[in-house]
Amino acid sequence: MPIREVSLRRAEPPALAAGLQRLRTELGVPTGFPGPVLAEAEAAAQAPLLPSTDRTDIEFVTLDPEDSLDLDQAFHLSRTADGYLLRYAIADVAAFVAPGGAVDREAHARGETLYAPTSRTPLHPPLLSEGATSLLPGQNRPALLWELRLDRAGATVGASVARTMVRSRAKLGYVDAQRHLGAGDGGEQLELLREIGTLRQALEASRGGVSLSVPEQEVVPTEASWGLEYRASLPVEDWNAQLSLATGMAAAQLMLDAGIGLLRTLPPAPDSAIARLRHTAQALGISWPHTVGYPQFVRGLDASIPAHAAMLNSCTMLFRGAGYVAFDGAAPDQPLHAAIAAPYAHVTAPLRRLADRYAGEICVAICAGSPVPEWVRSELATLPPVMAESNRRAHRYERGVVNLVEAILLEPHVGESFTGTVIEVDTDRKGGSLQLAEPAVEARVAGTDLVLGHAVTATLISADPATGKVEFALRP
Repeated sequence: MPIREVSLRRAEPPALAAGLQRLRTELGVPTGFPGPVLAEAEAAAQAPLLPSTDRTDIEFVTLDPEDSLDLDQAFHLSRTADGYLLRYAIADVAAFVAPGGAVDREAHARGETLYAPTSRTPLHPPLLSEGATSLLPGQNRPALLWELRLDRAGATVGASVARTMVRSRAKLGYVDAQRHLGAGDGGEQLELLREIGTLRQALEASRGGVSLSVPEQEVVPTEASWGLEYRASLPVEDWNAQLSLATGMAAAQLMLDAGIGLLRTLPPAPDSAIARLRHTAQALGISWPHTVGYPQFVRGLDASIPAHAAMLNSCTMLFRGAGYVAFDGAAPDQPLHAAIAAPYAHVTAPLRRLADRYAGEICVAICAGSPVPEWVRSELATLPPVMAESNRRAHRYERGVVNLVEAILLEPHVGESFTGTVIEVDTDRKGGSLQLAEPAVEARVAGTDLVLGHAVTATLISADPATGKVEFALRP
């Protein structure tokens, strides 16, 4: 669930501050960087390893949440005689981080950036991640420049990556970008993003890929304190994501062909899991003809319809089990990411994920015809468990933050009744999950007569900010 980061000048209410501190302590979330890490980062910011190639003539732009400063990616799109050219610049973190150094060791201990309402716990010191390494507008930066050649249908027909200097011309935000596209004055880059993104979405559908459009809980500031709302992604976000997906798929194929790499994988769903989902659809009264496959069925769901929202929640079970697989020699037995319906690698967010720096470095070596650096090869097998642990911590932290805000919001209303939709039924625990429309809360509800997808009235029986636990019970 995303957490909207707001101005660090906004004070945290005492209950939220105390709860966040509890979470950080329980999960071992660091509160700052040790002195040697900061000193090394400062020195690296002054003297990075710069590439010999210069492509600062290309007018790159970035597209991210409005307040983001850790800008991993910048793109430039153009037409060619045979289709399109996607140039995708990725922040070159390895130009600033010495293998085995203090910053590198700290990044391995963290694994990825963690988010809370008024702060982030970054993978790298902010003077790098939000400064010297970030693809901020008007600044020359070392980058890994991917060039993907696409045909007229948007399919990738060639890909390469190399080190170069780049310069972003503009920092675009999702909301403004969508507004400008709607007004017809988005400009060439956003118009091409929509065109290519739409083509890539059609290709995703044709190969059986699935992107669940489930509105997620998001922590947001309110006048007095903090609140929650459900937020669905904007179309421009989905088109932008297609650029990263295309790059990750190209990277995976390069690594598989070379016999060395780090993939992000998800096993295909077993037939029994699909059968369970068909039973769920039947129970919810949603038509799912046997001639319609799972990807096509999911695309027809509308999260604004309560029964469909419950169905989409059930579908998330097929996304469990994602992980990283490293290989040096034979390709892994199962190289696919089932939701993408293709091999895939994380290479586009090295400021926020440790694995991306390594996978990107492998691809640069492959394209240059050079040996993979020993510092990459020697650490490759250690990365999947490091990333698995950091993923678990990130999920528990973000879920814990949302639970905390839910409890703070609801504590004054214990004993009151709320109407919501049953999105999960757990007969073993004699209860399930209830999704409220207002406030935007998902919480456990006790009861033996729950029916998936049905609207029910339930009484709030507890909301404890100290633990973040909230529970409802069906009203007698």
